Amino acid sequence: MTAETPSKKIAIFDDDEDILAICDYVLSEDGWEVRTFVECDNVVDTVKAFNPDIIIMDNWIPSVGGIEATRQLKASAFKRIPVIYFSANRDVKQLAEKAGAETFLAKPFDVEVLKQIVDETVTKFCGRPQE
Repeated sequence: MTAETPSKKIAIFDDDEDILAICDYVLSEDGWEVRTFVECDNVVDTVKAFNPDIIIMDNWIPSVGGIEATRQLKASAFKRIPVIYFSANRDVKQLAEKAGAETFLAKPFDVEVLKQIVDETVTKFCGRPQE
């Protein structure tokens, strides 16, 4: 990335290392700086240290879970960072709403849908189109 091009940063919280590896690979190939986390303890401090543009949050992540972790973020100075909630739970849309996430992605997912949701979230909530 050049000095004029701001880096795109995404934090992914999921306890499934295979999903983290897939997301990391796909989004890195799309120009994202990706950081992955297998638990969400101290989520506010973790986000503060990385300062991502977008967060992807799993529902069943140790130890407080995705709903509580997302709520903690939305009650913090990082409330404006959009959260994409993802889960294999058939009620993922309702879980995302309960957590306060901006949008959701159901598991299993197609990598093209992952990229599309991330792109749409950047455009809608971060005020800039994807490069």
